[in-house]
Amino acid sequence: MELNSSAVLVPVVESELIMDNCNYTEGWAWLVSLQPGCLVLISIIGVLGNGLVLCVFCLQKKPCTVADIYLGNLAMADLVMVLCLPFWAVTIAQDYQWNFGQVLCKVVNMAIYMNYFCSILFLVLVSMDRYLALVRPLSASRLRQPAWAKQVCLGIWAVGVLLSIPSLLFRVVNYIPELDMEACYLVYPHPSWRIQRNLTTNVLGFVIPLSIIALCTHQMVRVLRDSCVGSMQGVGVERRSAHLVLTVLAVFLICWTPFQVVRILDTLDYFQIIPGCLFVHILDISEQVSTYLAYANSSINPFLYVVVGKHFRKRAKGVFKTLLHPGLNNKGTTQNGV
Repeated sequence: MELNSSAVLVPVVESELIMDNCNYTEGWAWLVSLQPGCLVLISIIGVLGNGLVLCVFCLQKKPCTVADIYLGNLAMADLVMVLCLPFWAVTIAQDYQWNFGQVLCKVVNMAIYMNYFCSILFLVLVSMDRYLALVRPLSASRLRQPAWAKQVCLGIWAVGVLLSIPSLLFRVVNYIPELDMEACYLVYPHPSWRIQRNLTTNVLGFVIPLSIIALCTHQMVRVLRDSCVGSMQGVGVERRSAHLVLTVLAVFLICWTPFQVVRILDTLDYFQIIPGCLFVHILDISEQVSTYLAYANSSINPFLYVVVGKHFRKRAKGVFKTLLHPGLNNKGTTQNGV
């Protein structure tokens, strides 16, 4: 079996094995020194933020809408991911020495990889729900039922697990004599698996979902700009909800597009289309930076709900009032908006 240099969505321990040949030890060491602190910060903010979102959705008095269910599952996916980051923070701080055993090596990295697919698919569902609410409000009543939304979410989690199986199968903990440590890394049965991994991430995890999101977004923006539609009863609430969704989508693209570009460059590196040590150096550094930018998305989303989501703020206030004063009725929530 061959040791591969592609460790998607986790810090790349394999790059340490080749950095002496490329002679960029100093730059890599500087980057590694920043990683534990970044991971801890993202994890703490993500746990607090996504925990707050889940508490609001679960403890509000009115039933969850379809949008609530999708955004709640998105928050759950983000929460699972940020809970896994401290394992890598400790590992990097210990010079990539993995002390958590084989099972956690597989499970932690599978959960991180699964988060990405679940997040993008839940965003697709949110976009489609807003599309149906704004563009086809009278023709999709069944698709916007909470019971149906819960079944769809279960399917999304199942798809995320299936797409993450390679991490479960090929993540191993082995002793690396050159570094005198036990490391958790990907060992593919054949180098071509690296290309399969990249293509899966690019096509199933970005191009196809992004195409659906772009189509729904185009239709939503068209309706939002229609002054006649804007004057219809109930559209104002849906308009505010759509603004929140569009903001979440925009931030997702900002955080995840660099990672997708790096995956394409990694494929080019596999075929040696752009040879040279400098390209390998730039690719490894870019992989780390883009990965942490992608991680940060899981911590940013909850703050978007608070800053952009007017109705979410009302719900949060209502939930906390109920917790602090159980005798008071929460009249500040709304069923349709987020």
